[in-house]
Amino acid sequence: MQKDLEITLLPHQVEQPEIIKAKLAEGLSIQENRIKSFEVLKRSIDARSRKVIFRLQVKVFIDEEPHLEIQVVNYQNVSNAKPVLIIGAGPAGLFAALQCIENGLKPIIIERGKDVKQRRRDLAAINKQGLVNTESNYCYGEGGAGTYSDGKLYTRSNKRGDINKVLQVFVDHGAEKDIIIDARPHIGTNKLPHIITSIKETILNAGGEVMFDTQMTDIITEFGKVKGIEINFEDKLFADHIILATGHSARDVYELLHKKNILIEAKPFALGVRIEHPQEIIDAAQYHCDIRSEFLPPAYYSLVEQVGARGVFSFCMCPGGIIAPCATGENEIVVNGWSPSKRNNPFANSGTVVQVTLDDVLGYDPLRMLNFQSEIEKLAFEAGGGNLVAPAQRMMDFVNNKLSIDLPKNSYLPGTKSVMLDNILPEFVSKSLKAALPLFGKKIRGYYTNEAILVGVESRTSSPVRIPRDKETFQHPQIKGLYPCAEGAGYAGGIVSAAIDGINCANAILKAT
Repeated sequence: MQKDLEITLLPHQVEQPEIIKAKLAEGLSIQENRIKSFEVLKRSIDARSRKVIFRLQVKVFIDEEPHLEIQVVNYQNVSNAKPVLIIGAGPAGLFAALQCIENGLKPIIIERGKDVKQRRRDLAAINKQGLVNTESNYCYGEGGAGTYSDGKLYTRSNKRGDINKVLQVFVDHGAEKDIIIDARPHIGTNKLPHIITSIKETILNAGGEVMFDTQMTDIITEFGKVKGIEINFEDKLFADHIILATGHSARDVYELLHKKNILIEAKPFALGVRIEHPQEIIDAAQYHCDIRSEFLPPAYYSLVEQVGARGVFSFCMCPGGIIAPCATGENEIVVNGWSPSKRNNPFANSGTVVQVTLDDVLGYDPLRMLNFQSEIEKLAFEAGGGNLVAPAQRMMDFVNNKLSIDLPKNSYLPGTKSVMLDNILPEFVSKSLKAALPLFGKKIRGYYTNEAILVGVESRTSSPVRIPRDKETFQHPQIKGLYPCAEGAGYAGGIVSAAIDGINCANAILKAT
C-alpha cells in the first residue's frame, strides 16, 4: 500500500531518516515497522512564522517494498538520419537536440561561441581586464547564457511540458538528485559547465554534430520554405528544418531577419539595476534571526510592487552570489547575477526592474525596443568610464537624489563607479524604482538601507523582440520549416522553460516530417 503525506520538520531534522520515519508513522497512525520505505517528492522551506520549518511531500510504502522503475532514455544513433539545424547551444538548443535524437532525427548544432573550456579564458578577460570577446562571453558559447547563469531551475512552465523530464536529464548528466524534489531547484554556476559538456557528449555519441566558432550569417529560403543557412559568410549547410534558439542577446539575428523582410515584432521587456546586499541582512530578515542556522541555506526573496500602472519586481535573485558583467558587444554595460552551488559568497543580489511597454518607445520599427535597450547600455558604459566599470549608487542615496560619497564593498569584479543613476536610467524607470524600494523595505526588514548597492544596468531580462510562430506548428507564419524558439524568440524565460520549448520545437518537427 502507498500513501502520500505532508510532514513538517525543523531544519536540523531534514537529513535524519529515522526522524522522518517516525513523523510519517505518527501522521499515518501506524507502527513504524510497517513503513518499509519512503520517497521525498517535494521539499520546501516555510519561513512565514518565526519558527522556520521544512515542508516535505512524501510517498510512503506501507507493508510493501517499492517497485523501482529505472527509466533509461534510448539515444539511438542518428548519424545517417534526416538533419535538423539548431542555431544556438543554450538550454533550448541542447534539449532540442536530445529530443531530435529521441525522435530519430540528426541534430546539427551551430554555436557562434566556444566550448566550455575555451570559453573560460574569455570570461577571465572580461572580469580581470574588462575585455569583451563579442563571440565568446557570458551569453555566447557552449550552454549559452545558461552555463554561467547560476543554474536556477525554478519555473512555472508546468503547462508547457514535462518539467521532471528536464530535471532528470540534468541529473543523468551529473546534477544532484535534490533538484527533482526541491521547490526552488538550483545547480550552481561551478557545476553547470561539466553538466553541459556531458550533455554535448551524449549528443555527439548518438551521431549528432556540434559546431563551435560557427556563426549563422544568413538564412536560405526559397518559395516560403527554409533550405538551409550560410555560416561564417561563406559555407552553406542545407536542411528542411531550422530551430532558431539564439537567445535574447543575438541582436544580429534580429537584424538579419528584419533585413530579409522576415516578420519580427517589438516586444515589451523590463529594465533596471542589480541590487546587492550583504547576505546576512537577507538571512536575518527572512529567517527571523540574528545568525542563520547551519542547517538553512542562504535566504532568497521575491518582491513585486505596483507603482501606478507600472510593475516593479525582483528578478533572478542570487543568494550567496556574484554580480557578473554580461555585455556581448563593445562599449556597453550589462549586469546579471549567479551563485555557486553552495551559495557561500557574502552577498545576495537580484535584478530589480521596471516594466517597459511598447507605448514607452513610440514608433513602428520592430527593432525600436532593442535599440532603446542598447542606448541605455551604452550610457551605462560611458558613465562607468570604460573597462566594464559599472555605474553604481547606494540605495538610499539613489532614492534621495544624492551622489554616493563612496560605495560599499561588492562582488562586481571589473569595479564600480559612483554616479547618479538618474543620468542613465529613463525617468519613468528611476521614478518607479524610487517609489518601490522603500516599500520593499517594509516587506523585508533591513532591505531599504545604504549598505545596499545599485549596479547598472540590468537590461537583458527578456527579449525586446518577438519572432512570431504558429501556436500549433511552432513554425514562423511566413517561412515553413523555421522554428523560432525559447528566450530569443520571446517564448521562454529561464533554463527549464527554454529547455521545454526546445523539446516542443523538436516534437513539432517530428509531426511535420
